[in-house]
Amino acid sequence: MLKRFAVPALLAGLVLALASCVNPPSRTPSRDATAPAAAATAEPYNLYLLKQDIKAYIDDGRYEAGLAAVAAEAKAWIEQRAARGGGKLAVVFDLDETLLSNLHHMRAMDFGYVPKLWDEWVAEADATPIAPVREVYLAARAKNLAIIFITGRKTSDQPGTENNLRADGLGGYTRVFYKPNGYVGTTESFKTATRKKLVEAEGYTIIANIGDQASDLAGGYAERTFKLPNPFYIAK
Repeated sequence: MLKRFAVPALLAGLVLALASCVNPPSRTPSRDATAPAAAATAEPYNLYLLKQDIKAYIDDGRYEAGLAAVAAEAKAWIEQRAARGGGKLAVVFDLDETLLSNLHHMRAMDFGYVPKLWDEWVAEADATPIAPVREVYLAARAKNLAIIFITGRKTSDQPGTENNLRADGLGGYTRVFYKPNGYVGTTESFKTATRKKLVEAEGYTIIANIGDQASDLAGGYAERTFKLPNPFYIAK
């Protein structure tokens, strides 16, 4: 989905996203090297049912509860750590499905991904803030910490992104780092290199790094990391 699918085809992207985040053990048995060759032809879990599972996860409140639980941990840590002080303290946030929700667009797309339509969505600046993570953001601002966004969105997405942040009352941040247009590396390598520069070249101490993807958090250069739930897609 969005900033990060490596496979541009709509159906292939959707299969990758959904199969990676829903793993019902009763329907997708694991295989090992000794399993019969015939098992390779077993029918995978139905795509329609995967999407229904994800919709139920959202609609019955489990997704929101997961977001709130992680956000509460992050907020408590930031307030505790800020009180200790020490140098140029910063909090790093991802944007999509971390501070900004694209759920309206994803549901309209039936959880598919079309790059042109995603770009149009970003330009519309209509993503909504994820309320518990917005509270973390406001807590960091109240402690006068540097707030730095490192996003997989492209440089060309800057106008729509910053309009969206202003519209959602998320101004006052320190900086936003976008992936350059045409960037060929992984999102993980881009984000790790950016944090490394902030720490080693600019003297920041990143006390918390908050994201919805493993690739947002891998690679170090943060005292604590906080992984929000994301059942929709995987960013490499």
